[in-house]
Amino acid sequence: MNWMESLGPMLQQYTSSQSAQPPANVEDHFDQVAQNAPASEVAEGLAAAFRSGQTPPFSQMASQLFGGSGGQQQAGVLNALLGAVGPALLGQVTAGKGGSMLSSLLGGGGEVTAEQASQIPPEVVKQLAEHAEKTDPSIVDRLSQIYSEHPDLIKTLGGAALTIALAKVAQRQRS
Repeated sequence: MNWMESLGPMLQQYTSSQSAQPPANVEDHFDQVAQNAPASEVAEGLAAAFRSGQTPPFSQMASQLFGGSGGQQQAGVLNALLGAVGPALLGQVTAGKGGSMLSSLLGGGGEVTAEQASQIPPEVVKQLAEHAEKTDPSIVDRLSQIYSEHPDLIKTLGGAALTIALAKVAQRQRS
């Protein structure tokens, strides 16, 4: 039995119209999907939550996840965001205390390291994510892929985001 067959009955409840209140066991359901489905399915679900009008803006959720991440994840996120923003917009984005820190860290060019990333406040990531999403909307998918490997961190986004993610997985399962 593949993962879709085993999780199908549980996912079925996420295919109907979504209520205002997430199911009480949405975190358990998300755990089941994260443990059994390919990371690409989890990433698709997370991207749907990032893009949803029923959740906080992408930049806010990205910042929240960044704040709870380890140095390697933080570096991956910052490098993805910086790649999307590009050097031309970096100066605009990095105005302010945390931004000037980011600019000085990047002064030598190259990739942000885990140690450097751990010094960047989540607020700077929020600003970068806002600009990156406008410049390159595919950044949502890239960050979703980075975080899809860390379901416990995704669960910190709350029940609404998890419900949307599970609904996307259920939708893909039906097609």
